[in-house]
Parts: sequence; C-alpha cells; structure tokens
Amino acid sequence: MTTDPCPRCRWPGTDPKMIDYHDTEWGVPVFDSRALWEKLMLDGFQAGLSWRTILHKRAAFQAAFEGFEPRRVAAFTDEDVERLLKDSGIVRSRVKIEAVIHNARAYLAMEDNGEPFGPFVWQFVQGQPVQAGQTPIPAETETSRRLSKALKARGFKFAGPVIVYAWMQAVGMINDHVHDCFRHSEVAALSK
Repeated sequence: MTTDPCPRCRWPGTDPKMIDYHDTEWGVPVFDSRALWEKLMLDGFQAGLSWRTILHKRAAFQAAFEGFEPRRVAAFTDEDVERLLKDSGIVRSRVKIEAVIHNARAYLAMEDNGEPFGPFVWQFVQGQPVQAGQTPIPAETETSRRLSKALKARGFKFAGPVIVYAWMQAVGMINDHVHDCFRHSEVAALSK
C-alpha cells in the first residue's frame, strides 16, 4: 500500500476539478473587493448544495452575472431575473438570484459610504489570515457570526455565519487546510 506523496484535506475527494481548486485556490488570501464579493455570492448559491455543484457551474455563473461586476449586477431588472431563471448553466433559484442583485446594491452602498468591501471584511481578522486547520473543522465561529451580523446590518442576504465561515476559508481569511495537508504550510507562507 502506497501513501499519497501529497496528503491533502479529504473534502476534494477524487473529482479533478475539486482537487485543482483545493491545490491552487482554496485558502489563498484574496484582498480584491470585487473578487471577495464574487466568492461570497457563489458561496450563497452553495447554500443547501455542494461546493462541487457550484464549482462545476462557476464559468456559467460568471457569464450569467456579467463577471460579477457589482455595478452591472446592481442594474439588473426583473427581466434579467427571468432570463437567469431560464439559464440551465446556473442554479435557478429566484431567491438566490435576487439576493445577488440585492447584494450588489449593498456592496455599492458600502463603497459610497466609505467602506470598501475588502478592507471592511479583512478587519474582522485584523488584516491577517488566521492559521487554523484544527479537526474537526467548525461550521461557524464567533468571528464568522460577527462578520455575518455586520454584513446583514449592511443589507446582505445569504450571508449567515455558516456561509460566511465557508467563504472566509475559501478566500484565505482562515487557513483551514488541516495540518497534515501539504497546502497548510504553503498557504500559511502566503500570509508572511
């Protein structure tokens, strides 16, 4: 019996796209406000589904939501909602689609109020990734609850503490690669 020369977190399973996402993207710190917002919107679509489903549809989501450019999405109309509900490439949930449009407007309102999204969310971890990776990995934390509450106070939908924690892991606010995963130390080095 041979052992994997690169032990990794278990959650990617054997799906090549999930493995690539784990090995190259998950947990890497993201500071760009628009990119952070896009990932939060995708995590909102994940609610009740698997990340695998969303990852395999990510290109279609990006096309459908015009590159997740908040100004473009904020201008979507009821006709756009109907168009998106017919798009078989994405998750066709009216409440999730409408939440993304609503959240684009909330994102822009934050900008208009002098709260750019990236610096705002990163302040919840003092601007530095938290090195975690304990097992079992929690579904939410006190930090994700506080950040969720702050986002909801600014009008965000589909931003509960569990969604926010999964998003914080994905965008590298928390390095939750387990300690024996080869990516834990690589991602930790990115925060130095």
